[in-house]
Amino acid sequence: MLIKAGMMIDRTRLTQLLDRERRTFRDRNLRSAAAYEEARGHLFGGVPMTWMNKTAAGFPLYLAEAHGAHVTDLDGHEYVDLCLGDTGAMAGHSPAPTVEAVADRFGRRGGATAMMPTRDAAWVGAELARRFGVPYWSFSLTATDANRWAIRLARAVTGRPKILVNSYCYHGSVDEVLLVVGPDGRQLSREGNVGAPVDPTTTSRVVEFNDLPALERELAYGDVAAVLMEPALTNIGIVLPEPGYLEGVRELATRYGSLLINDETHTLSAGPGGCTRAWGLRPDIVTIGKAVGGGIPSGAYGLSAGVAARIEGMSGLDLVDMGGVGGTLAGNALSVAAMRATLEHVLTDDAFAAMTELATRFTKGVQDVIDAYRLAWSVTQLGARAEYRFASPAPRSGGESNAAGDPGLDDYFHVYLANRGVLLTPFHNMALMSPATTEADVELHNEVFAAAVSDLVA
Repeated sequence: MLIKAGMMIDRTRLTQLLDRERRTFRDRNLRSAAAYEEARGHLFGGVPMTWMNKTAAGFPLYLAEAHGAHVTDLDGHEYVDLCLGDTGAMAGHSPAPTVEAVADRFGRRGGATAMMPTRDAAWVGAELARRFGVPYWSFSLTATDANRWAIRLARAVTGRPKILVNSYCYHGSVDEVLLVVGPDGRQLSREGNVGAPVDPTTTSRVVEFNDLPALERELAYGDVAAVLMEPALTNIGIVLPEPGYLEGVRELATRYGSLLINDETHTLSAGPGGCTRAWGLRPDIVTIGKAVGGGIPSGAYGLSAGVAARIEGMSGLDLVDMGGVGGTLAGNALSVAAMRATLEHVLTDDAFAAMTELATRFTKGVQDVIDAYRLAWSVTQLGARAEYRFASPAPRSGGESNAAGDPGLDDYFHVYLANRGVLLTPFHNMALMSPATTEADVELHNEVFAAAVSDLVA
C-alpha cells in the first residue's frame, strides 16, 4: 500500500481496477483487436510504426475517422482526442484551411514534389522568422531531420565534434541524443538504444536539466559544438525551467563558444513562437516539426544571421548535393503549402490564446481533484499543453522525472479514460489543446479523471 499525503493508494485495488478496465477495453473494441491480429501477419510488430504498440490495454485502437479534436475508432466509438498525434495534430485533425491548400496543390494544380521551389516557401520562412526571431530557414519532413542537419551545421561552423543534451531529452531518433546521466552521475547510453553506431558518450555530453554547474563543467572541455535542448522538457513529463536557468544556458554557451539550438517541436505549445518568443530566448538555431504542417509531414530549422553568415563564408561545404544536409522530399510543394495554410489560418496568435485558456481550465480541474483527495500528485502546464504526474513536488530534471514514473497508475488512467471517451498521449499523461478543442471536451476529461480517482481511493 502506497501512502500519498494522508491518502492511501491500495496497490491491490489498483491491480483489480486495471484488470477490470482492460477487460472492458477488450470487450468494447473487438474490431480493433481483430485488425491488430490480422496486421501481425505482415507488419513488423503488428503496427505501421512500432511506437504504436505503446498501449495500456494490450492492443491499439484503430482509426476510422478524425475531425477537429475528435477521433472515431473501427468499433464506432468517438473520443475527445487530447493526444493529437503526440503533437502532430496540434492544429486539430484535418483543419479546413490545410485540407483546402493540400487539395489545391496536389489535386487542382498538381505537383506534390518536383525539386522546384514554390513561393509558399518564402512566405513560411518569413512567418517562422517573425515567430521565432531567427531570419533564415530551411525545410525538412521531420524534426528529427531538422535536428540532424542543425547538428551537422553546428559542427561545421565550430569545428568541434560533440553535442550536449539534457538527460531524458527528446529530439527524435537522432543518434547523438540517446544518452542519460546514470544514478551514479556517469554518462551512459539510454536503456534500449537500438543498434547505436557508436557509444553515444563518444559523440555527446549529457547533463541534467536545470543544472547550470554541470553544464559549465561539460562545456569547459571546449569540444561542444552545440547545446541542443528543449526550453522545457516534454517527453519525460513536463519539466519547466527554474528562474534564471535558460538565461544561464545562453550565457554559458556563448562564453565557451558553443551554439545554442532550441528544439521547439513540442514546446511550440507555449505560444505562436514557442518558448523562444514567449520567454524572450536568443538561440542560434531553432528546430521544429510535427504541428507546423497541420498533419502533413513537415519540419524546419532556422539560423541566426550570424550563423548563416559563418556557414556561407566557409569553403568546402557541399550544401547542394551529398554533404549530409537535406533530402529529396524536404521542402516539397505539398508540405510547404500545408505549412503556409496551417500557420496563416489555423495555429494563429489568437488560436494559441484560446488553446492556452483551455489548458488552464484542464489544469485547474485536475488540481482541484488532487487537492480534494490530498494526493501527493502534481499537474504542470506549458501553454496549450498540460500533464499530471504521480509525484509532488513536480520533478525538476529528467532524471527525477524518470524516477517518479508509475506505470501502474499511468495504465489505469489511460484505459479508464479511453473506456469513457477520452484519449491521452500514450507515452505519458499529457493533454494537448487544439483550435478545435472545446470547454465541453475539457470538462469531460475532468469529470472522468475525478471518477477514476474516486474509484481508486474508495
